Amino acid sequence: MNIGEAAARSGVSAKMARHYESLGLLPQVARTDAGYRQYGEREVHTLRFIRRARDLGFSMAEITDLLALWQKPDRASGDVKRIAEAHIADLDRRIAEMTAMKRTLAQLARCCHGDGRPDCPILDGLADTAR
Repeated sequence: MNIGEAAARSGVSAKMARHYESLGLLPQVARTDAGYRQYGEREVHTLRFIRRARDLGFSMAEITDLLALWQKPDRASGDVKRIAEAHIADLDRRIAEMTAMKRTLAQLARCCHGDGRPDCPILDGLADTAR
């Protein structure tokens, strides 16, 4: 199948399929005599794997590691679990940071009158370098 078909079947855009191939996440695909990429079920399956991993927020480095483990029949599931748990810890950290940002911004917004006056607690809070 051509890149458009593979993209449609995998849920990954043609541009991203080419990008993943350039990064080495997707092995170089076969090409026609005219130079067009030809994808098979294996490549589409790999693209779906990558898309799902991206949907879960894994980094490209993590996806590289997960792909290597996925394609290794004698892998240890513990290796996969360590990557997933490290990612969960990173997500927890980022959620905590975003929650703190939201709380601070909400407090600044509550203090702002939002009228025609020039004084603005939001801008004052952003300019506060003492924190």
